[in-house]
Amino acid sequence: MKKHHYIAILAGSLLALTSCSNDDKTPDTDPGTVTNPVETTKPNTAYTPAFSGQTRINGVQTNTPYEGKVITSALVAPWGVKTLPDGRLLVTEKAGSFRIVTKEGVVSAPITGAPAVNAAGQGGLLGLVLDPDFATNRMIFWVFSEASTGGNQTSVAKGRLSNDEKTIEGAVVIYRANPANPSTLHYGGRILFDKTGNLIVSTGERSVLETRPLAQSVSTGLGKIVRITKEGQPASGNPTFSQTGALPELYSIGQRNPQGLALHPGTGEVWESEHGPRGGDEINRINPGKNYGWPTITYGIEYSGEKIGAGIQKQDGLEQPVYYWDPVVSPSGMTFYTGNRVPEWENNLFIGSLSAKHIVRLAIRDNKVIGEERLLAGEGQRFRDVTQGSDGALYAVTDEGRLYKIDKK
Repeated sequence: MKKHHYIAILAGSLLALTSCSNDDKTPDTDPGTVTNPVETTKPNTAYTPAFSGQTRINGVQTNTPYEGKVITSALVAPWGVKTLPDGRLLVTEKAGSFRIVTKEGVVSAPITGAPAVNAAGQGGLLGLVLDPDFATNRMIFWVFSEASTGGNQTSVAKGRLSNDEKTIEGAVVIYRANPANPSTLHYGGRILFDKTGNLIVSTGERSVLETRPLAQSVSTGLGKIVRITKEGQPASGNPTFSQTGALPELYSIGQRNPQGLALHPGTGEVWESEHGPRGGDEINRINPGKNYGWPTITYGIEYSGEKIGAGIQKQDGLEQPVYYWDPVVSPSGMTFYTGNRVPEWENNLFIGSLSAKHIVRLAIRDNKVIGEERLLAGEGQRFRDVTQGSDGALYAVTDEGRLYKIDKK
């Protein structure tokens, strides 16, 4: 088939999808020019997706001119970024420091007062979120890897940013995901507030074979999405898991290493990005009380090439990802775009890609991915987190220490 005929067919298919009514009742927007799928590399497996468009969806290309500008390169392994009310950016650095960056790129001295982190391996000072009432109470909540008896844990702390912005006052740990394990991998580590004012936290299953099955255990906090109050207690209205010993803070189970969380701007639902093994990185729409399958089902394989468990991708009672990648992109922090600077991006999901070194843009309609684009792919950076600024632009941090502003030209 000639290329222009193929593109025309893709465009017609995409138009049909975008003309459907939306679950979230938001108006349809043109996601841009349709292209061939962005992924052209051979997959690791011959696994069959559960539905059309679950992987290797059509590409889309933003038509509005945009650019990514480096604001600073002076950060050291930043992990999380959030916007302060005045437009400056609060950043976590893996080794344990908070810093504030102005929109002109001036980086503050380290902010002291946070509990010590174990920054070995994938650990450190991880995701953060501002209290919805930050403008008056100056409270910050964050996730970190904490050394404890028996190993390391994914822990959640809170504290007040001092008026002089030099320290975190009254820092206290409010939640720990048990059990501890000596592994320094798969902490998960993102945190956000849901529409009810409770905290949503992602925890990893810590990677090693002894803890991997605990993602399926409702009596542990590993490999989960948990929902807690500002005091670290189980939030009211959490789902009830029927198995014996189920922890009341659990919101969903069966996660591997979820490094991204975002609230859908229309529905308020929690969406999650999750690292797969060799293949099988996922985007999930998190429904309370559901089981997302790891390690029983997966679209990936062991790094050795062996199948994982029974080598199955579907099972009754286990949720399918909205989207998956094979080969992996290593998805990390993410956000939905609610600005109006670039119309094609409205309600699209933007995800930092570590190993594939770009920012993923997923156009979504009716909770299904209808197009994928790769932004800033030529920068050679491991994009760790993405957030939207008070100015409507996107801001992203990279493992290499850069902070980018991504906006209309």
